Amino acid sequence: MTAPAAGTISLGGEVEVNRLGLGAMWLSNAGPDGARVLLRRALELGVNLIDTADVYGHGASETAIAEALHPYPPDLVIATKGGQIHVDGKPVADGRPEHLRAACEASLRRLRLETIPLYQLHSPDPNVPLTESLGALLELRAEGKVRMIGVSNVFAGPLEPVLDEFPVVSLQNQYSPTRRRSDRELAICEARGVAFMAYRPLDSGELAAEAAVNLAWLLRHSPVLVPIPGTSSLAHLEENMSAPLTTL
Repeated sequence: MTAPAAGTISLGGEVEVNRLGLGAMWLSNAGPDGARVLLRRALELGVNLIDTADVYGHGASETAIAEALHPYPPDLVIATKGGQIHVDGKPVADGRPEHLRAACEASLRRLRLETIPLYQLHSPDPNVPLTESLGALLELRAEGKVRMIGVSNVFAGPLEPVLDEFPVVSLQNQYSPTRRRSDRELAICEARGVAFMAYRPLDSGELAAEAAVNLAWLLRHSPVLVPIPGTSSLAHLEENMSAPLTTL
């Protein structure tokens, strides 16, 4: 009943991670003590991929990860995202290179890292060419502030040119057994050996009653699928981690 039973996937041929990760969007709902317990239990259960973002709790998610887990185990991959801001309480894309640089440096400070293992563009900015945003991520990688780069909320039209031009190791889109808008993107990732990190794999809780069954379905559906269910509940974490042992 641990994450390693889900098998592993290579990120860009550089790092192996277990194919059942943890989404940290809802950490702040657990409170400081609850978040600390949940994160440490996740590691005990074999989770070695934690996904977060600078906008989750206005930085609180990244701070909670550092407070609970720093100094980090050597095999832990922390994936965070930059490229969104909140305007009137709603997320808005900001893919300007200067914003991405400032966002990355702020994430480094909150996470207490010198290099972010996986840094992802949170969403394309319609006002900034995607190549310009990703060029900024490449600069951050060249400076040693980022080890690997990924993209999120990118769909089939621009995805293949991006994969042709940039060393993107992961795509993060919404995907669940009942919401499969990104089937085409998943097929592209399979063909290219790119990890597909599925956020909201339980449809924001709609499938939680059979969480393990639905997560097990995802793990069997594609060898590149990496579900990253988010939770603020220790009980739900334990249930999610039982997915690799669930038979359909």
